[in-house]
Amino acid sequence: MKTKKNWIRSELPSLLLLILGVMAFRSSFADHYYVPSGSMENTLFSGDRVLVSKPAYGLRVPFTKVKLLDGEAVERGAVVIFDSPRDGTRLIKRIVGVGGDRIDINAGHLWVGGESVAHGVGSTEVIGDKLVGINLDHDGGPDIAQLLIPDGMLLAIGDHRGRSLDGRFFGLVAESEIYGKALGIYRRRDEGFVWRPL
Repeated sequence: MKTKKNWIRSELPSLLLLILGVMAFRSSFADHYYVPSGSMENTLFSGDRVLVSKPAYGLRVPFTKVKLLDGEAVERGAVVIFDSPRDGTRLIKRIVGVGGDRIDINAGHLWVGGESVAHGVGSTEVIGDKLVGINLDHDGGPDIAQLLIPDGMLLAIGDHRGRSLDGRFFGLVAESEIYGKALGIYRRRDEGFVWRPL
């Protein structure tokens, strides 16, 4: 009994330091995100687990939003993690508009700068450099008409356009508020471990 207590006493600082190191790594470098809803179908499904790059848009001081180094600019088409400006809930959505864009959404279909991003017939769009299969099973959600996005701001919406509580409801998100970039799905509820880049 005494030996066990001595071991705990001697190793506890090392264990705490290890835990703090893992938490700092997750805060600043890589993390995962559990998809709680179907707002990003057919790209992400409820129960998916997604690998997230935290330094993609800038390296931050662990546990803060203070940037040490700038990263790449958030690009149209990226799937990103941020806190809802409405209530602070952590969300995963697709960026469909960046600073300088003029955005229209009509019946769930996206237009950028007056040009449709539809790809062929059906519910596929080219957003940035991503080919995106959108879900219009529940209509398209609220429309947007000629929204000009200021520099430093982003419009984030779900791929399941009629079932996503997104920027059409809570407004634009500051680029500085983006936590990280979703890189790919590493686990799907019905399939187990997979790798599907986003």
